Amino acid sequence: MNQNPLTSAKNILEIEIRALQAAAENLGDELVKAVDLILTSPGRIIVSGMGKSGLVGKKISSTLSSTGTASFFLHPAEALHGDLGMIRERDIALLLSNSGETEEMVRLIPFLRRVGAGIIALVGNLDSTMARMSDVVINASVEREACPMNLAPTSSTTVAMALGDALAGALVEARGFKEKDFARLHPSGSLGRRFLIVRDLMHSGSSVPKVAPESLLRDSIVQMSRGGFGALVVCGADEKLLGVFTDGDLRRYFERSAACNLDVPISQVMTANPRHTFPDRLAMEALKSMEDKSITSLPVVENEKVVGFLHLHDILRARLV
Repeated sequence: MNQNPLTSAKNILEIEIRALQAAAENLGDELVKAVDLILTSPGRIIVSGMGKSGLVGKKISSTLSSTGTASFFLHPAEALHGDLGMIRERDIALLLSNSGETEEMVRLIPFLRRVGAGIIALVGNLDSTMARMSDVVINASVEREACPMNLAPTSSTTVAMALGDALAGALVEARGFKEKDFARLHPSGSLGRRFLIVRDLMHSGSSVPKVAPESLLRDSIVQMSRGGFGALVVCGADEKLLGVFTDGDLRRYFERSAACNLDVPISQVMTANPRHTFPDRLAMEALKSMEDKSITSLPVVENEKVVGFLHLHDILRARLV
């Protein structure tokens, strides 16, 4: 009698969960050796596999590349028909096969050796031909496939992909790969926008709305109006940040001053020691600073000198909110 589809689906997930738990228990020093081999190689990681293993390999290669380890996928059959030219000496080949006996993969290994590539095998059979021919062997064995017929690659592909993620994650930590590095490799889409830094959005050079502390208020008002930011950065001759002057400061000056003298230096009406940010800070963190203080702009300072200016409109244009 056929099982209820939900019961069948849950059984499949349970089998795959147990397979992942077993993979974690089986994982040992071979993962450390694989990381060391990759870190000491000046080359790239070439991932290869046939069929479902190839599809898993494409995902692993993509994950490696997006987390700081240069990688590409090479189809083994294409490699044997000319694409071996893509491989250089001291590249590392990460080869996937559940059986460890896939014909195209076994045939490929001697040619990889001839080129001078290191070889990591991620296989389900530690006594296989591929395992014996490799420098490092990662155990991807499973007790059974989650497929009800125990035929279609299910548990084995899940474990292989998870081990690829484990290798990529270990390399992230070993390289000291940080959020700003991730942002550099993901400039587009919502993910990339989350990791934009201030330097990516700020105004710099002549577009920074700067005035000297001795500038008269009347001239500064005109300059602020022309700039269109509703704010000015007050800098000394050495480009050090002295203060900011905003349209809010102007309103407050008019409210408290009966004479409203426009010939006072801007240094007398500016906000001294203002909140500022830094070029390599995440833009989202700069936005939080603006929100916390109910302000719409921040001077950008590096090595104690003003190097840029960030406005709320710049953040909105980047669609961070």
